[in-house]
Amino acid sequence: MITKIKSKFKSEDNKRLLSNFLSLSVLQGANYILPLITLPYLVRVLGVEYFGLLAFAGATVAYFNILTDYGFNLTATREISIHRDDKAKVIEIFSSVMTIKFILMFLSLLLLTILVFSFEKFSKDALVYFLTFGTVIGQVLFPVWFFQGMERMKYITYLNILAKSIFTVAIFIFVTKQSDFWIVPLLTSIGFIVAGIWSLYLVKKEFGVRFEFQNIKTLKYYLNEANYIFLSNISVSLYTQSTILVLGIFTNNTIVGYYAVADKLINAVKQLITPVSQTLFPFISKQANTSKETALKIVKKLLIVLAPISFLFSLLFFIYSKEIIIFIFGRQAVDSIIIFKILAIIPTLVVLDTLFGTFVMLVFKHNKAYSKIIFSAGIINLLLIILLIPFFQAIGAAISVLLVEVYITFRIIFYTESNELNIIKKVKI
Repeated sequence: MITKIKSKFKSEDNKRLLSNFLSLSVLQGANYILPLITLPYLVRVLGVEYFGLLAFAGATVAYFNILTDYGFNLTATREISIHRDDKAKVIEIFSSVMTIKFILMFLSLLLLTILVFSFEKFSKDALVYFLTFGTVIGQVLFPVWFFQGMERMKYITYLNILAKSIFTVAIFIFVTKQSDFWIVPLLTSIGFIVAGIWSLYLVKKEFGVRFEFQNIKTLKYYLNEANYIFLSNISVSLYTQSTILVLGIFTNNTIVGYYAVADKLINAVKQLITPVSQTLFPFISKQANTSKETALKIVKKLLIVLAPISFLFSLLFFIYSKEIIIFIFGRQAVDSIIIFKILAIIPTLVVLDTLFGTFVMLVFKHNKAYSKIIFSAGIINLLLIILLIPFFQAIGAAISVLLVEVYITFRIIFYTESNELNIIKKVKI
């Protein structure tokens, strides 16, 4: 048995895959543990109201992260993974994507400035929004998609853990009272920007990839390639970030805080699927380029392993929601318990969405169909939160998100199982 396992990792591809998975597992372990250290501290020191303000600012700025990412997190990753042995092509992809992202970043800053100084709700806390925008700058500078496509995730791990560890320590040093709330987005942004600058240095030093200006035709090509994913990401925001945004508009920062406590805890758990997603997406994309059957077999094996594990997590969260919330955040967050209970099944649904959506529909370039599903889900959620939040506030927001996640999961599974992408019945392991 041991000899058989060792033989699985003799090839360079499998060694790289294992290395990438371990690197990203360490990273997600840090992403899981560090927020669980800082979030309870911030809720206790800042109070639910200011915690809600920071969550609202984060939800607002998240739209600009979506705009600057523009779907390159998937399309550029796929292109780099396919052409990684062609140095000239890699330089073309890297330079084109970075050029587009910088243009979108400056556009985002202009839009944020107009938003902040046009509405009192934003202008009274203008500093918080502009400091939070630093995360957009950092994400533009950090070409995660490049490292994923090259399947060298260890660089992502080193940089992110260093930046986030420094941020975590700094929170406990500099944020000691409620009036220090503005320091949180400042420290977060500094961490993102430093990691981004360092990552660009590594791109040049370790891979010999330099920036070269590209013509308009080339830029348009890569922009068009990511169109459908961008629309999908915007649609996703309609049932993720928009929920907090609309909740903040209809209620207040305290209500947003109660929702954000449960939502951020669920998001921390959802990140556990990220090592699998980031590691296997370029790998499966490359496999699918040569053998459709092999790629689908990999997805089915993942389904058999990950679905039961994620369901167990969801079940435990539902049963012990009260104990989890009080233990982590204290009794001042008791109003978050029912919200956490409603959202408990989300990790399971996200795993299924990733397997059938990202690893099947997007790998096999069914981008348009995927976008339509996500877009319709975003519209449904927008309608639901506008109807439910005025009456049920944070609970209404949670119910809306749950219903939409269920809708997305069933639509994606139905699509893949109704055509040539079928993996449940047709693919034999």
